Amino acid sequence: MAIFYRVRSLNYVSKCFSSINALYLQSPIRRFYSEQATSHFESVGFVGLGNMGSRMANNLIKAGYRVAVHDINCNAMKKFSDMGVATKETPLEVAEASDVVITMLPSSSHVYDVYTGPNGLLHGGELRPWLLIDSSTIDPQTSRKLSLAVSNCTLKEKRDYARKPAMLDAPVSGGVLAAEAGTLTFMVGGSEEAYLAAKSLFLSMGKNTVFCGGPGNGSAAKICNNLAMAISMLGVSESLALGQSLGISASTLTRVLNSSSGRCWSSDSYNPVPGVMEGVPSSRNYDGGFASKLMAKDLNLGATSAKEVGLKCPLTSQAQEIYTELCEDGHETEDFSCVFRHHYSGKNET
Repeated sequence: MAIFYRVRSLNYVSKCFSSINALYLQSPIRRFYSEQATSHFESVGFVGLGNMGSRMANNLIKAGYRVAVHDINCNAMKKFSDMGVATKETPLEVAEASDVVITMLPSSSHVYDVYTGPNGLLHGGELRPWLLIDSSTIDPQTSRKLSLAVSNCTLKEKRDYARKPAMLDAPVSGGVLAAEAGTLTFMVGGSEEAYLAAKSLFLSMGKNTVFCGGPGNGSAAKICNNLAMAISMLGVSESLALGQSLGISASTLTRVLNSSSGRCWSSDSYNPVPGVMEGVPSSRNYDGGFASKLMAKDLNLGATSAKEVGLKCPLTSQAQEIYTELCEDGHETEDFSCVFRHHYSGKNET
């Protein structure tokens, strides 16, 4: 009986905190602090000027932000310096010139080094930027470690809206075309106050933002999204290759899929069969798009995360094997939809 009442008591306390939190999340006080923080994002640092990062940084410049950039590739930085954009020699120099810093890097190790390395964003433990945003696709565990490391730092200058620095993990979906067009989707983990404050930044580079919960949840969402994307691409490719072998043209079977229960993004927006759809990588010999090596990397992240939590994911494991083999066979730079041609031996639509 005592245990029963204790459980009821704990549930009651939990509900009270939830109610208080819900009221706070909707309160004018909270909105005031979010608006105050947003108004102080005049100087934005950007580290990582690859295919995605360069386009995201360019959209911030177009939106009127004062941007400082860094990349280990001097040619990438020269493109920005030629535009009159401030370029910095190290991530630390970017941090010292910025109110907020965004990173867009290839892997967990790159992100960890940019944050914690000798000339990293967290060097010295005292930061000028109150907000750090990582848009790289990395494992949730690294995102959570870095979020904790950021929260243990102090601010050089206290603000009314921020007493200590914060971090958001905010990977993106949409690829290079969406980065160019400013139509990315951001999946965001961290504090909701920081998310609301940064929303105007996200919407300068994208059209959708989804708050996913606490630190690491944005990274987790991205891994799960790409896992589903890989598996659906394999399913569509397998279906279309089988259809061809059974005498059904890919165009005809695509029409069936897209008007039936088999419809999905891989069939109606990113069809893998050359000649079926214009404007997608399969229409240009799988050039551009989302490289198979990046898909293999994301599947490795998904498989590792599944193993760490003890969840069996047989389809993830199979997809991981297929894309690893695809890369080993020399197709790592081709779009991931090339699995139709190179794994299933699918034919072009004539």
